[in-house]
Amino acid sequence: MSDFAQRGFRISKNAIFGSFLGRATKVLGKPLKVFLILDEVATRLADAHSKDNKFKQLIDTALAVVRLVRRYVAGEYRQVHSSTIISGIAVFLYVLSPIDLVPDFIPVVGFLDDLSLISWFIGKFKGEIASFREWEGRTAQLAPSAPAQVNRELPAVAELGHS
Repeated sequence: MSDFAQRGFRISKNAIFGSFLGRATKVLGKPLKVFLILDEVATRLADAHSKDNKFKQLIDTALAVVRLVRRYVAGEYRQVHSSTIISGIAVFLYVLSPIDLVPDFIPVVGFLDDLSLISWFIGKFKGEIASFREWEGRTAQLAPSAPAQVNRELPAVAELGHS
């Protein structure tokens, strides 16, 4: 996995990724936009067919980052630096973008740069991700049982604020 993280580090220093950091900084103030980005990333990541290898673990952790950013934007979890959230959004914008170092339409290889960047992000912020997962576990244990039809992943529209 370190090869992925090293490659992701190189991508994180690229001018293309720098432009995504700028976009992420602007987007962070628009909760509805962030939620739309997170939903699209979660959908893309959830399509993985592999279950028992390092890619599956990477995808599971990336989905935890999606939840982390979602909870941050909803105001439910603030024990994280805003620079971590901005970097996470930038990574997701890069993953969603048709303009990256290796185009996604190239089978397998096109997604390796995306996975590399996600791997770098996870390695850099693993402490904050672990703290979030612990908080998430504690919160789930304390929360009263909700009706099955309520989606706890997304806040009500009124909670989103002005975008």
